Amino acid sequence: MGANATTFVPAYVAGEVLTAADLSVTNSGIPVFATTVTRDAAFGGTGEKTLAEGQFAYIEATNTTQYYDGAAWQSVGVTPGLTLVATGTAAAAASITVNTCFTTTYDEYLLVVDITGSTLATLNLQMRNAGSTITAANYQWFRTGYDNNGSSQDGHAISQTAWLFGYANGTTPSVARINLYDPLNSRVANHNAFATSNNSTDGGISVFSTGFRYNSAQAFDSFVLSVSAGTMTGTVRVYGLTK
Repeated sequence: MGANATTFVPAYVAGEVLTAADLSVTNSGIPVFATTVTRDAAFGGTGEKTLAEGQFAYIEATNTTQYYDGAAWQSVGVTPGLTLVATGTAAAAASITVNTCFTTTYDEYLLVVDITGSTLATLNLQMRNAGSTITAANYQWFRTGYDNNGSSQDGHAISQTAWLFGYANGTTPSVARINLYDPLNSRVANHNAFATSNNSTDGGISVFSTGFRYNSAQAFDSFVLSVSAGTMTGTVRVYGLTK
C-alpha cells in the first residue's frame, strides 16, 4: 500500500473533533486505494460516506482513476467496449421477446444466449420492427460444425421464417454468441453466431459456426428467441459495442 493509500472515506458529524489524521484524509483530494477490494470496503460502514454518483477513486494496483456513475465504477478516459442494453429471460416459456433494443447509439450488437430446453428443439431467432415480428420467408442461414462423435453437423437453409443457430435439450445449457451488424439500417446484411449446444441426434454436444442473412432490405429494432418444441429456461443479454 502506497504512502497516500487510505482504507476509508470518512463522513463527519456536527460537533465532531477532527484529528490531524482526519484532516490528512479530508485534504488528500481523490482518495487512493490499494485495490478495488479496499475501495469497495471504504464506503457505507460506520463513520464512512455512502457511495454515490460522482465519487472518484484512484486504484494503485492498476494505476487508474475511476468514477462511480450511480450503478458501477468506470475508468476515467476509457469508454467501455461493451454496454449491457437489455436482458430477456424465460422460465419454462416458448420464447423470449426483447423489445426496442437496437438504436442508433450502436452499430454492432452482441447477443449472449444461455438456454436449457424441456425437450429436443431447435433454437430460432426472428427479428422484429415497430412492435411486429418479421415472419416473411427471407431468412437464410449456413452452418458448419461438429459433434462430440466427430460427425459433421453442417447444414443450410433458404426461404425460412427464422434463423436456426443451435439446439436446446435437457438441463445442460446451450450457449451462443450472436453478432448483429447495424440491424437498424434497412439493408440486406450478413450476421453470424457461434454456439455450443446439445446436438440434434444423441443428446451429445455440437459446436456450430453459423452465418445469417435476411434476404431483403429490412430494419430491425428488436428480436424474439424461441424453441421449436416444448419450453425453454434461461437468459439472453444484449450488448452494444462502442463505435
